[in-house]
Amino acid sequence: MKRNTLFFVTSLVLAFICLFPGYKAVAASPENSAPYSVGQWLPSDQLFFDQWMAKLTEGTESAKEPLLPVIQEFKKIIEEDPELYMLFNQMFDQVPHNKSFSKDPTGKPQIKNYRQMLQVMNRILTIAPEFNKTGLVGFPINAILDWPMGTPAGTTAFLNEKVNRQLKKILNQWAIFLSSADSRYVLNDDPEKGWFGRDAKAAMPLFVKDFICDPNLPYYGFSSWDDFFTRKIREERRPVARPDDDAVIANACESAPYRIAKDVKLADMFWIKAQPYSLQHIMAMDPLAGQFAGGTVYQAFLSALSYHRWHSPVSGRIVKTRLIDGSYYAEALSEGFDPAGPNDSQGYITQVASRALIFIEADNPDIGLMCIIFVGMAEVSSNDITVHEGQHVKKGEQLGMFHFGGSTHCMIFRPHVKLKFELHGQSPGLQSENIPVRDRIATVIK
Repeated sequence: MKRNTLFFVTSLVLAFICLFPGYKAVAASPENSAPYSVGQWLPSDQLFFDQWMAKLTEGTESAKEPLLPVIQEFKKIIEEDPELYMLFNQMFDQVPHNKSFSKDPTGKPQIKNYRQMLQVMNRILTIAPEFNKTGLVGFPINAILDWPMGTPAGTTAFLNEKVNRQLKKILNQWAIFLSSADSRYVLNDDPEKGWFGRDAKAAMPLFVKDFICDPNLPYYGFSSWDDFFTRKIREERRPVARPDDDAVIANACESAPYRIAKDVKLADMFWIKAQPYSLQHIMAMDPLAGQFAGGTVYQAFLSALSYHRWHSPVSGRIVKTRLIDGSYYAEALSEGFDPAGPNDSQGYITQVASRALIFIEADNPDIGLMCIIFVGMAEVSSNDITVHEGQHVKKGEQLGMFHFGGSTHCMIFRPHVKLKFELHGQSPGLQSENIPVRDRIATVIK
């Protein structure tokens, strides 16, 4: 088993994130990509979001709370590097100072400077996400950086290797808490805030039927927040599509279609408005990338309420696996200020974010070598691979998982593979419901 050092932490954020039904975007969506409603990353109730943010940031502007060592280290990195010091000051100055972008009663950004940002991060590292039907603000760190990371300075800062190395350490620290028994305090039956309460049951009515758990045990038998979020599905609830038919490709994740792209280039300008895929960058310059030039990419999104384990779309042999360290809060500058960032940058972040690559040689020669990319979004960057090179997997078997929430993933096919996609009545970019994991997602056409 391979684990991203970030381990499960990245997802906590994701965990909070997806309970918000259909938030409308301020910026325009890119061509052929999903609107901000995909994944429902922001609250539907803006008042709730404002109140949550106000509570989280209360007193932080002038706070003297001792910073945890990992946050203190981040402060030192920012202040001792002239370029980063400039960028972390500029990113807050570059946020428009008007009501549309402030999200607080004063008409100014919720977070006013990097020092307040550090204080808020300091608080977040010891909390777990509560349920809220009106807008559970997941991605708490993503939320406080939402406008700054969309500025020119923020775009540069959050691609910086030194910054991402430290963010990874911060998220690792959070992972320790989220994988501990102390994080279970939100797994309760409080009507509004508990994950087993009235409102949560209304949002996830099939939870007990779908997932392996025991309502008669404390915390339904889960040992931590991470254990709850990486819960296992009951096998009979997600049957494998045509298990003996190698022409049928199964859905790798419980996810909603985001984009289908054909004739994808080996190298492309992925940072522009349309966010085309650049295969050599997605695959981190892997020698196998050239085989996919001119091929097809299918991308889909997982929400925070989704099932978070990955399953093989085909039967075949694991040729290679790789874990790629990348960015955590980068988004496409071409999208402008994205109120659900990086939701509308999903094409872009496949090239730059923390991700896992799994190359599979399918038993079906009409498919041959394919690659699946599991991409961590914002805090959700813990990509856990549970298969090894040389292993033969059957269609529907587990490949790995995201910890603490949803994210995005791609299946990449070589140019000779002819596919008929089965999107279950949906269109890429227009989310309704997730397509069940292991259900038919495509059929190979000879």
